[in-house]
Amino acid sequence: MSRPIPLLIGAVALLALPACGGGPAAQPGAGTISITNCGSQVSFPAPAKRLFVNDGNLIAMTLALGAQEQIAAVSSVQRDAPTLKRHYGDLVDKLNSVSPEYPARETVLAQRPDVMVAGWSYGYAEEKQLTPATLRQQNVAAYVLTESCRQADGKAARGVIEPWQALREDLANLGKITGRTAEADKVTADLDARLKTLREAPKPAKAPTVFLFDSGTDSVYSSGRFGAPEAIISDAGARNALADVDDTWTKVSWERVAAARPDAFLFVDYPPQSYADKVALLKARAGINELPAVKENRFLNLPYALWTSGPLNIDAAEQVRKALEGWQLVPASTVTPKFDDRPGN
Repeated sequence: MSRPIPLLIGAVALLALPACGGGPAAQPGAGTISITNCGSQVSFPAPAKRLFVNDGNLIAMTLALGAQEQIAAVSSVQRDAPTLKRHYGDLVDKLNSVSPEYPARETVLAQRPDVMVAGWSYGYAEEKQLTPATLRQQNVAAYVLTESCRQADGKAARGVIEPWQALREDLANLGKITGRTAEADKVTADLDARLKTLREAPKPAKAPTVFLFDSGTDSVYSSGRFGAPEAIISDAGARNALADVDDTWTKVSWERVAAARPDAFLFVDYPPQSYADKVALLKARAGINELPAVKENRFLNLPYALWTSGPLNIDAAEQVRKALEGWQLVPASTVTPKFDDRPGN
């Protein structure tokens, strides 16, 4: 998820618009499979043998499917490596990391992938000439993260469907592309079982309001109702302060933060602004430092890979639920997180 992203969002009704750009990388036939991705039919080799995967959340998806042997290269993994190792083990150290940040087009092509897995503002960018269309010209099929689907071709606005459904679609599609449909079904079944437990947890009379704080300076970077944090927060038993914003990752004013009067802040652990920096910023800013969340030190910091669309979103939801219970903002429950992903733990 690149920063900053000037995003605007339209209505969910735009789902049917083709957003991933153009036709397939290869003609359908033997050894290919046709997938609907961002409203377009796109052909992929079946199974893909050389994946280039960008960003921790998408790397988590491919590892969750057990497709590590099909990953030719990854990029932008360093900040998420400790989190991914906690969930997927030492095989993370064996990944061929070719770029610490989002890659250049030449870096991708040098790895001779048959498929790139990335997203708009998760690696794909016109200014780098690294897009599904430019990759197809080089006979590389491009899969686009569903959360990042553009609402109209060539436009920056992203987000078209409910976040958990976006994740289910990605798992199913990548399962088909990698030839690991059984593994995709297993991951989805685990997701749905854990969601059921969360949704059956006792509810407070009024859901607490929480604000997802990614970073902040003159404005605050957060996430609206089409981003993964919306699903995480709502199924943890709270209300996303930006649930009325038809957007994924977006910027809002400090006045909007103050008006929300959040009961807690959730932080995206993302450099260069550290957890300590963010807390200090909130405590120093007039008006903000009088909010209940700040006065009571209700802060939870979780890694980037848990907040961006991917299989670790359910881990984030469980950990947010327990934090809310610890702050006595929601009733106690039987929800038991499988991991503690707070940095430093």
